[in-house]
Amino acid sequence: MLSFKTTILDASGNTVHSAPRGCASGLPILARALCRFAQSALMFLVLVSSADAAPSYGRSFPSGEHIARSVTIYRDSYGVPHVYGASDAGVVFGFVYAQAEDNFWQLEENYIQALGRAAEVYGERALPNDVLNRKLEIGRLSREEYQRASPRTRRLCEVVAAALNYFLSRNPQVKPRLLDRYEPWNVLALGRYLLYQVFVFPTTGLTADGLLAAAGAPKAEDLMGSNAWAVGPARTASRDAFLLINPHVPFFGPTQFYEGHLHSDEGLNFSGAAPIGVPLPLIGHNQHLGWSYTVNIPDIADVYIEKFDDPARPLAYLYGGGRREAAEWVTTVKVKTADAIQTREIRLRKTHHGPILSTRDGVGLALRLSKIEEGGLLDQWYEMAKARSLPEFKKAMSRLALPMFNVVYADRDGNIFYLYNGAVPRRSTKFDWTKPVDGSTPETEWQGYHPLEELPQLTNPKTGFVQNCNTTPFLTTTEGNPDRSGYPPYMAMDPDNPRGTISRKLLSGKEKFSFEEWSRVVFDTRAGFAEIEIPQLVDEWHRLKQVDDARAAKVAAAVDQLKSWDQVNTTQSDTATLFILWYHHPAHLEGEKPGDPWVRIRALEGVLEQLNSKYGTWRVPWGEINRLQRVPASGDVAFSDERESLPIAGARAGLIFDFYSVPASGQRRLYGVAGNSFVSIVRFGPTVEARSVLLFGQSSDPASLHYFDQARLYAERKFKPAWFTLREIKAHARQIYRPGERGKRKAK
Repeated sequence: MLSFKTTILDASGNTVHSAPRGCASGLPILARALCRFAQSALMFLVLVSSADAAPSYGRSFPSGEHIARSVTIYRDSYGVPHVYGASDAGVVFGFVYAQAEDNFWQLEENYIQALGRAAEVYGERALPNDVLNRKLEIGRLSREEYQRASPRTRRLCEVVAAALNYFLSRNPQVKPRLLDRYEPWNVLALGRYLLYQVFVFPTTGLTADGLLAAAGAPKAEDLMGSNAWAVGPARTASRDAFLLINPHVPFFGPTQFYEGHLHSDEGLNFSGAAPIGVPLPLIGHNQHLGWSYTVNIPDIADVYIEKFDDPARPLAYLYGGGRREAAEWVTTVKVKTADAIQTREIRLRKTHHGPILSTRDGVGLALRLSKIEEGGLLDQWYEMAKARSLPEFKKAMSRLALPMFNVVYADRDGNIFYLYNGAVPRRSTKFDWTKPVDGSTPETEWQGYHPLEELPQLTNPKTGFVQNCNTTPFLTTTEGNPDRSGYPPYMAMDPDNPRGTISRKLLSGKEKFSFEEWSRVVFDTRAGFAEIEIPQLVDEWHRLKQVDDARAAKVAAAVDQLKSWDQVNTTQSDTATLFILWYHHPAHLEGEKPGDPWVRIRALEGVLEQLNSKYGTWRVPWGEINRLQRVPASGDVAFSDERESLPIAGARAGLIFDFYSVPASGQRRLYGVAGNSFVSIVRFGPTVEARSVLLFGQSSDPASLHYFDQARLYAERKFKPAWFTLREIKAHARQIYRPGERGKRKAK
């Protein structure tokens, strides 16, 4: 029987509060007792007397209403919140409050998943991920991190909880499905969940029940991707550094982005995007610098084979010629059934390497994850957002609390910088770390982490550009790249891909970019796979013609059309339709088989038959098939050919404009589910200029003007202004209000 290992956050989400402080030890015993009683009573009254009150964790903290009075939210003509306030904590409060106004369903959903309580809402189907959450000890680790955190970090955590609780108190029409009270440590759990359960765990090659996946760890191109570019002053007409921010993530679910701008009198002035529920934009820019991320695959997770071979001591496992004792405990998980909420008891186990994800025949698989226990993500993000120079930015990154993601950076001083970021453990090179290693030998122990200086990186290359599109750090630019031989094999295993190849061609092929040209090139629709795949198809067709001229003749027109194609996707191109459907056809993806030398022809025949059957012709424009449509995040409404949608030129075929579309049950069209999600370009001149587009729009409410208002810009590959100065913001404000007062004040 398989079992996972973890220390858990309890199923009801209860929090352990710290003891009251402030009763001087020099007081007489009776006086101290009375003081403590009074403090405890006061804490109780604060917690229960008002829904507006922020949670108190051992010290006084202003209520949500008090914080709200110090914050002003300017909603621009696209609904983007620009949050101004006296303190950094105050504008974080306002940013989280604005997210709740626009996307409360998804915000609560993200926290439900992060707390490992999804089975209370969705039943049995959500149980494996809840159990994985408990095995990774996301709840316990987050509570403990909050308790030991600096006053600054605790304050940020507390204002997040205060904002959400204040929102619920001010909006009684909003009915939470599960969470009617938020605790400060919850936001730390959200960060761990997004990083480790959503991003890192899929790279381990394990399934949620602890089994090794048959195909092993996924390739970089199969993971959530992104494009990030930077060019220095020598490559721009205005002599300013330019930045492209372009994450590719699922359009629905925990990673979808929300745009916002935070500006405080304490110095935080950051504009960008973050997953819903996260208290700060994680990608974007301030007045000095900016950055973006792309997914990379450094080896930051190892699976250890643990041997439990003593029947008399079932928790003893072999280590270093002796045995160590594993920890074991029982946790409870609540599961919704047809009749009630059931409580399940789950036994968990861990060794010194990490949680046991599965056990079979006395052999367990333990998972070790970089930095999951240490935490520090919120601190690092905050320091990055407040950095004013490249040295300050590198100092913030050197914490390595963010254990993965490539970083592409540009600043007002003209610097550009690429970092293959990762909390990469030092290891013995005698082992193959892509596979489970022997946990009984001390030789497989990690020896600390490689510091920032030892990671692949590039600052101000003479080529004048850096890029990463989920590609190897050793092809960051066209000349002067990091030398692969200078790094251990486990450091960076990422391959190259067509988006990287096209990016290097585009960035090296023009002497100087204007900002207008930059705004167009970042939506390039050249099909990167076509350059390799079409010649192989043509070659196969010529071979078929020699042995079966009649069969070859039936696909000749399609082959000729593909052969003469300029390999650029447009919504009007029927050749793009032919290529993309052919490239993704199951017969083509399966590859060659013994006795079947015509795999590419068979795939093309299948596509022609499919198009003729659905449309009466195989000459169908790509935009007729490939569509962008917004459906509720809850999944209550499916994609439909009868509802509003827009044609999209992008595709998953090695394009810079990455757009993953899938068939919808009973429908003829394909609908986008992932890819380009938030796209922003930044020019770091004397005054920062930025433009952006956020897939659908800011609000998840179908009745909102901002539910689908940016979708047409996205479909047309255009940007909206991303206003940054207060004068610009006021000039384009449509609402000005304090949290809790939306609708009461309109901009003039």
